[in-house]
Amino acid sequence: MRLPSKVHIMDVGPRDGFQVERDWIPTDRKIEVINALARTGVPAIQATSFVHPKAVPQLADAEEVMTRITRVPGCRYQVLLPPTLKGLQRALALPCKPDCVEIFMSVSESHNRANVNRSIEESMREVDQMVPLTREAGLELSGGLSTSFGCPFEGDVPLEQLDRVVERWMKTGVRAFTLGDTTGVGNPKQVYNVCAHLLDKYPGVQLALHPHNTRGMALAAVVAAMQAGVTRFDASVGGLGGCPYAPGATGNVATEDLVNMLHEMGVETGIDLDALIAVAKTLQEIVPHQLESSLVRAGKRTDLKPAPKAQEKGEFLSYRHVPLTGRG
Repeated sequence: MRLPSKVHIMDVGPRDGFQVERDWIPTDRKIEVINALARTGVPAIQATSFVHPKAVPQLADAEEVMTRITRVPGCRYQVLLPPTLKGLQRALALPCKPDCVEIFMSVSESHNRANVNRSIEESMREVDQMVPLTREAGLELSGGLSTSFGCPFEGDVPLEQLDRVVERWMKTGVRAFTLGDTTGVGNPKQVYNVCAHLLDKYPGVQLALHPHNTRGMALAAVVAAMQAGVTRFDASVGGLGGCPYAPGATGNVATEDLVNMLHEMGVETGIDLDALIAVAKTLQEIVPHQLESSLVRAGKRTDLKPAPKAQEKGEFLSYRHVPLTGRG
């Protein structure tokens, strides 16, 4: 199996994870989570998004979050931007700017209209104006391509359509893209084929995968993407997340589940898994629902349990204290 020796993980929980929560999460708690994530060794965090507060009320405190977080050396802080100048202007007005920005749009026309109320070409015309301003500010820039593997309104997205959007982006000089599986429809074979196609067709392009675990295939999709040559992945602590404009969308792959799998496979991340699990567990105090995290539920493989005590006749009790009967 061809695997990289090390991968880069961006935790998008503070943005993608919190944006769909109905109950207001206090700004202090958001900052607490971001600061704790940075101390785990996560190399990048998508801290918030400068979308219109009416569109995503949970992220209305974007300026305060970015101003008050404690910047940890070695961690890069990204903000997500809609394809509008206003969002970029808000980010550039910060006294302490983000390290990088991602401008998002959809590969499918119907989802782009549902998400940002514009056609793809209308969004790209805004991007044409945003790219030079971003570069003048010295910020790293990537394009976020939602619905890269399927659209909740149109179904399958032809590879030719993805090519058209990528090529339109490349005219602006951007060479870094995040492929979003917005509703978790991408199967491993499809993910491999799409990633391999783009890397072969556009040499020098940097790809990242943003997998949602809606149908339980996110970890398998990551393995397929690695085999195609992708080494950058988005994940969300606790498995939080989802798109408010994509029916049925659920959270990203849980960062701790992803890191656990990679470490078990001998792929380095630079992340302290125990510290990451601790951060995920604190989320249970913040959100009023169960986390989609296997590690929070089951623990690591190395978290061994004590063997059950023997009965007088040498038989063993099960963990539910039911005698073993031999009936399967």
